[in-house]
Amino acid sequence: MKKNTIPIIFLLGLSLLGLGFTGAPIAYAKATTVTTNLKIPIALPVFIPCALDGVGEEVKLTGNLHVLMHITFDDNGGIHAKTHFQPQGISGIGEDSGDKYQGTGVTQTQFNGKVGVEVTFVNNFRMIGQGKGNNFLVHETFHITVNANGDATASVDNFTTDCK
Repeated sequence: MKKNTIPIIFLLGLSLLGLGFTGAPIAYAKATTVTTNLKIPIALPVFIPCALDGVGEEVKLTGNLHVLMHITFDDNGGIHAKTHFQPQGISGIGEDSGDKYQGTGVTQTQFNGKVGVEVTFVNNFRMIGQGKGNNFLVHETFHITVNANGDATASVDNFTTDCK
C-alpha cells in the first residue's frame, strides 16, 4: 500500500511560505484562532487485500467524513494546527463477494511552526468486513522536527498493515 505523504508535504510547504523566513524583524498581530467543522460526503474505492482468503477485492465506500480543523496563529509569529478526520457511516459492499464493510478509525495531525517545524501524524484506518480474516487494519505514526536551518533533527515513520 502506498503511503500518503501529501498532507505532510502540504503542511511543511505552508510553514515555509507562510512564516516569512526573511530574517527581518516582523511585527506580529494579536493571536487568531480559526476552527472549522465539516461533514464531507465521500465515494471512494478501496482495495481490501484481506478479502476472499487473501485474493482481495475492491470496495466502493460511501458515507460521510467528519473533519475538524483548529488553527491558531499566535502573537509570536507561530502557527499551530490540529486536524481530526473520522469516518461516520462509511460503508461499502465487496464487488466480488458481496460482503459488507464498515470504515472506522481516526486520523489526527498536529503541526507547530515558526522558524522550524514540528509535525505529528497518526492514522488508524480500519475496514471491518464480514467473516473471519476480512478486517484490514492500517496504522501509521509519523513525526518530523525541522530546525530553523531546515535540517531534520528528528524523524519517525512507523507504518503497518494487517489482516485479521
